[in-house]
Amino acid sequence: MIRVPYLVSPALPAGSLRATDQPHLVVDDHLALRPWREEDAETVRAAFACPAVQRWHVRRMDTLDEAREWIATWATCWHDEKDASWVIVDGDRPIGQVGLRGVSLFEATAGVSYWVLPDARGAGVAVRATQALTRWAFDFGLHRLVLQHSTANIASCRVATKLGFAVEGTLRGSARHADGWHDMHVHARMRTDG
Repeated sequence: MIRVPYLVSPALPAGSLRATDQPHLVVDDHLALRPWREEDAETVRAAFACPAVQRWHVRRMDTLDEAREWIATWATCWHDEKDASWVIVDGDRPIGQVGLRGVSLFEATAGVSYWVLPDARGAGVAVRATQALTRWAFDFGLHRLVLQHSTANIASCRVATKLGFAVEGTLRGSARHADGWHDMHVHARMRTDG
C-alpha cells in the first residue's frame, strides 16, 4: 500500500484521548458529568422510551439488556477516539446525556449531542452540561465543535443559541427521522470564539 503524506500534521496526535481516563466534570453545585455505568441502564431505557428523545435521536430501547449494551459501547468509543458520552447527574441521579460525536483528532473537531429526561427539562440542564463539556473539549485541545438539530426542534435551537454556538446555515434534507427527511440547522463554536 502506498502512503501519501499529508502536508499538515494532525492538530492532536492519535492516542490523545485514550491516553487518559474519561474525566468526571463538575458542572455546578448540583450537576456533574461522569462516564456511564451499568447501573444507569434503567435511566437509558426510560430516556429512549420518551417520545421526544425518540423523535430527535431516532432510536428506542425496549429492554435493559439493550440499554446495558448501549452503555458498554461508550468505553470502546472512548478508546477508539471516535465518540464520547457522559451521563448528566444531579447529585448521583442520572438525568440526561451530553457527548461528542464524530471526533476527529486530525482536525480537532467534534459534534455535540445531548438529551435530558422529561422531569429535568426546563431548568437549563442541557445548556449547563454542554457548557461544561465545551470548556473541557476546548481545554483538551479541540478547535471546533458543531451542533446540528432539526429545524423543527425549536428547543435545541434555543440551547445552541444560549451556548453561543453561531448559526452557520441549513443542511437541506440531511437527516431522516421517523416522519421523513428533516432540514438541519448547523451551529458551531470555535475555541477562539471566547
